Amino acid sequence: MSTKPSAQTEPPAQPPIFQGRQLNEHHLAGLLLTIAAVIIVLIGTVLAWFMGLPDIRSVDDYQPLVATLILDRNNRPIDALAKEFRILVPYRSLPPLLPQAFVAAEDRRFWEHEGLDGWSIARAAFNNLRSGRRSQGGSTITQQVTRALLLNREKTFLRKMAEAVLSFRLERLLTKEEILYIYLNEIYLGEGAYGVEAAARTYFGKRAAQLTLTEIAILAGLPQSPSTYSPIKQPEAARTRQRYVLNRMAEDGIITADTARSAYEQGIPLAGNWRKALNGYFGLYVRSQLLNTYTEADLYQKGLNVATTVDDQLQEQAARAIQAGAVTVAQRHPGDPIPQGALVTLDTGSGRIRAMIGGINFADNQYNRAVQANRQPGSAFKPILYAAALIHGISPKTIVSDTPITLNRGDGKSWQPHNDHRKYRGSISLAEALIQSSNVGAVRLIQKIGVQPVLTTAQQLGISAPLTPDLSLALGTAPVSLLELTAAYTAFANQGVYHAPVGITRVSQQAGQFTPWPQPPAKQVLAPETAHWLHTTLTQVIQRGTGRNAAGIHGASGKTGTTDNHIDAWFVGSAGDLTTGIWFGHDRGMPLGIGETGGQTAAPVWKQFMFNALH
Repeated sequence: MSTKPSAQTEPPAQPPIFQGRQLNEHHLAGLLLTIAAVIIVLIGTVLAWFMGLPDIRSVDDYQPLVATLILDRNNRPIDALAKEFRILVPYRSLPPLLPQAFVAAEDRRFWEHEGLDGWSIARAAFNNLRSGRRSQGGSTITQQVTRALLLNREKTFLRKMAEAVLSFRLERLLTKEEILYIYLNEIYLGEGAYGVEAAARTYFGKRAAQLTLTEIAILAGLPQSPSTYSPIKQPEAARTRQRYVLNRMAEDGIITADTARSAYEQGIPLAGNWRKALNGYFGLYVRSQLLNTYTEADLYQKGLNVATTVDDQLQEQAARAIQAGAVTVAQRHPGDPIPQGALVTLDTGSGRIRAMIGGINFADNQYNRAVQANRQPGSAFKPILYAAALIHGISPKTIVSDTPITLNRGDGKSWQPHNDHRKYRGSISLAEALIQSSNVGAVRLIQKIGVQPVLTTAQQLGISAPLTPDLSLALGTAPVSLLELTAAYTAFANQGVYHAPVGITRVSQQAGQFTPWPQPPAKQVLAPETAHWLHTTLTQVIQRGTGRNAAGIHGASGKTGTTDNHIDAWFVGSAGDLTTGIWFGHDRGMPLGIGETGGQTAAPVWKQFMFNALH
């Protein structure tokens, strides 16, 4: 039986795993359009990001905050008003070694790279990997400029990308010298100083153009960490960094090894911070005057140069005098706090402020007691009373009764002014009453002429504080400022001519614009013979009156002032071409201590200061 082979059959077709429409030309076109749209959006986003980056297209676009410099009468900087203490200095004004030192220390391939330095980045990455921490950075000077001017401090990938792009762009738009100019004016170098000019003045008391190689190497070592390498606070670390900079300069052929060694051996020649605290009180006074004409934005951004009348040497002498006087008072009263003090010196013939110290320590307390504090002057006010009396008909030959007096206050109570130590001299001359500082004589005098003439004369002599219109005004019970009372005394030594005190002579911008500062006009307040009588009488106050502790300076005249309970001690007087006022007291009105009077406390300080100032 035979069988026929069966016919072969196809296996049944399996259904497709995915069944959809076949791709045709329309689908392909849609896909390409979608891809193109995504690419366009991405390109647009990148372009928008790129176009949105900050820009600086020329060196003229660099307009940083620049400090207002306050200059003394000899055009030397003594203080600055600044949010960022910066003084712009042209690149060509810098000593050649200065930019070379910064390049050697911070970016030795600066002149070759185009904004980024791959070698430095790789070296920093390798060293950081080896040390296990981020101890080095690979930023070029161009990157540092970009970071400082155009970007924030965020550590993000986009920010790093922006820094790279902008650094490359900056190299295309500016010359290397222009980039260095911005860098050397922008970089923070510690102690509040931005840029090499501010740092040179802060650390060494000189202009950047005057820096030595030793000093340049110290500054060039600061950008990496101004606090770590501060020559003021970390001198040993600063020396190490200084040696590093000098060695790099020698390796790069900028200087010889012998020159580097010689510069290092000179150490750290700090001259101290030229923005000394002793000028702070006067600086704030100048600021208050400038704000009558300029805005705060002008003062803290536009780089004004303010020429003033102050003498920096007198400022130092004044600060030492007030500090020493305050310490002396404290030593006489163990356990009591050190009192405050203030001093003002004016040019007698012009009213120009030569020195102003508003306290014993500006760093601790910025309250300017020479200007802002109104204190009772005591007998230091009496020359104004006597000037008013002479103006209103009292003869210099008048006899004054220096005997006890009882006055009705008008409220049913009586007032009995008394002399110091309750010593009375009977009938004395007008001059003797002032020389011996007779309180009852002063009260009898104001009783005779009335209060209003005294108020008027005080106002004519520049006293702007509100004065109590009663008989106690004769004893200096109405508070006044040291500056205004000192200015009033200039008229006694200047033939009756009064000049309001002034501290500014001119203001100029760095562009060279020059503006004279308004100078107050001279006023003939007292007749020359009246002023002469007062001046002559006040010389006798020093020779044989209450101001004997100020004796010893040729032609000196002045008056003491002491208030009840020894709360305030004053001495104001003139000698040579200067008029100086001194005050001691406590801010909260506690007594200075038994025996602390104008003659005991303030007069010796006045004498020592004036002797130094005139010699």
